[in-house]
Amino acid sequence: MALEDIIRALQAYQCSLIEVTGGEPLLQPETPRLITELLNRGCTVLLETNGTFDIQVVDSRCARIMDVKCPGSGEAGKTDFSNFNHLGPKDQIKFVLTDRKDYDYARRMLLDRWPDGPPVAVLFSPAVGWLDPAACAAWILKDHLPVRLQIQLHKILWPAVERGV
Repeated sequence: MALEDIIRALQAYQCSLIEVTGGEPLLQPETPRLITELLNRGCTVLLETNGTFDIQVVDSRCARIMDVKCPGSGEAGKTDFSNFNHLGPKDQIKFVLTDRKDYDYARRMLLDRWPDGPPVAVLFSPAVGWLDPAACAAWILKDHLPVRLQIQLHKILWPAVERGV
């Protein structure tokens, strides 16, 4: 879709909070421009990125959610950790966890990189069908981690479909 067609389609929903996600949005060269256009129109915009591309290309008014790939994803070596240096106070880091090994990976990274606490919000998200959210919550509480538990709501609301409405 052309940029203006996307903006027109979004206006039909009459919402001012928009999250740009899906695969890796920064693979699309027009994504930074789309985000800026939406911000200029008064929208609050969040970008969910897998952290493999330079996030500095995105308007600083946008809240960036950087997904750090854990071993269970099969993509763990692809994260560009220099992006951590470009995160601001409204940004977030997210770990999608498939098992205890992923949890331990994320916990070690969190504690090793930021022993005094992370500079941004950190989300631990148990993968639906892989890791029981209650087990993940128990581990977080036992370890006293400064993270939020995030449920993959889109997979609960729209099971077995690639995207919502």
